[in-house]
Order: sequence, then C-alpha cells, then structure tokens
Amino acid sequence: MAAYKKFYDLSQPVYDHCPGWPTYEPTVVRYEATYEKDRFNAEQIRLNSHTGTHTDAPFHFYPEGETIDQMDVSLFQGDAVIVDLRGIIQAKQGIEVSHLEAYADRIQPGSIVLFATGWGAKRSFDQEYMYDWPYLTGSAADWLKARKIKGVGIDAMSMGGWYEGTGRPCHESLLAGGIWILEEINIPDELVEIGQCYLMAFPICLKGFSGAPVRAIAAV
Repeated sequence: MAAYKKFYDLSQPVYDHCPGWPTYEPTVVRYEATYEKDRFNAEQIRLNSHTGTHTDAPFHFYPEGETIDQMDVSLFQGDAVIVDLRGIIQAKQGIEVSHLEAYADRIQPGSIVLFATGWGAKRSFDQEYMYDWPYLTGSAADWLKARKIKGVGIDAMSMGGWYEGTGRPCHESLLAGGIWILEEINIPDELVEIGQCYLMAFPICLKGFSGAPVRAIAAV
C-alpha cells in the first residue's frame, strides 16, 4: 500500500435518536455504567443495522444472498472515484447514466464509486434529508454493474429513492451483482475536489446480518 499523507473520516456519527430510515425505530443510547457510580463508563446502544454510515450486503434484498459476515473482507477497500454532483443533482432527482459518462474512463473493473451530492452536510430531520435525497436510478446501477465495480457509496440516506418504495431498482441491480452499497457517508469538499482516494469501509462482523455499521476512511 502506498504511503498516504492525509486521512478523511467519511462517517456520520451515531448517537441517541440520530437521523435514520423513517420507518425504523429510533436509535437509543444509554449508559449501562457510569464513572460516578461504577468507576468506569460503558454504554448500551439499540439501533437498526442500516443506521448511520453502513454497508448493505446482498442479503438485504435477496434471501439467498450473502450476509455481511460472509462477504470477503478484502472487498471493502480499494481505489475510489468520486463523482461530483454537487449543485448538479437536485432533491428527489435520480442519478442517471448521463451523470456518469464523464467518469467512464476512470471507472474500471474493481473500482469503488462514491457519489458526492452535498446531502451529507444536510443531515437532520428535515424533509429534504429524510425523504427527498437524490438517488441512483436502476439504469445507472446497471451501467456501473456492467463495468464490474466492487462497491458504490452515496452521501445520502440511501442509494435508492424514498419515493421508489425502499429504492428497489438500484439495490436489486447492484446487490445481485455482488456489489456492496455504502450509505450515509459525508464527503468533505476538500476530498471531492481531489476526486479520488483509497477507501477503507470495513463493516462490523455481524453474523447473518443484511448490513452493518462502518467507519469509512478515505486516504490520499
């Protein structure tokens, strides 16, 4: 591995009642031990595995698909291409093949593709973040799958659109091709301007799960 000079944390924080998929129960954090009482601190957390920055495995949409613990851990790192859609893509708009064509020569077999829409900075309980985020269309997902990428990430609540009904088109296309999906990242503008990075997005090893939280780190 090359000697990297700077690292960027692309992870959205998880905390008590943080933003999450609208139909899931909210995240709950409580102290199971406190320093004042127990002379040490220990926390308990209840959250859906698809909360905050997380990876989707094929099992998320396919009962016969691989679960997060069954996937080859080497898949979750590699050279990433950042597709800059800030100021281009709008609320509730789909990312189409036309948005990707300018990056065609950079998206190679084994690439990871990261979509920078600007939505990561909007994280809140507002309508725009919770429901109206931009999403990847099924046709654009097919385009990426044909290029044999290994992973794709987005700085929004989900890769698919809320109004599509849980975002099935792109999820079904990508996950059927064994392409993992990284959702709810936050890509700093400085990194978007660089346009590429080495991504490490290793999920927690949760046995039998369709997804898992991730600490996503970009190195340049």
